[in-house]
Amino acid sequence: MVKDERNIKIDGVVTEALPNTMFRVELEDGRLVLTTLIGKMRRRYIRVFPGDKVKVEMTPYDKERGRIVYKY
Repeated sequence: MVKDERNIKIDGVVTEALPNTMFRVELEDGRLVLTTLIGKMRRRYIRVFPGDKVKVEMTPYDKERGRIVYKY
């Protein structure tokens, strides 16, 4: 799978854990977005809790949703 260079990567903090590996993340610019874990993080059983700092990847088309691609 080719990585899309148009995707935006931004840091944020997990504020709320929701069902089905969904999370509410507050980004550095103050926006709240709904995010999910990428498949690699699910397979490796990486745990994400409220208060964790994460890197979120978003498409330029939907500013309300994203994917958590890295946990610091």
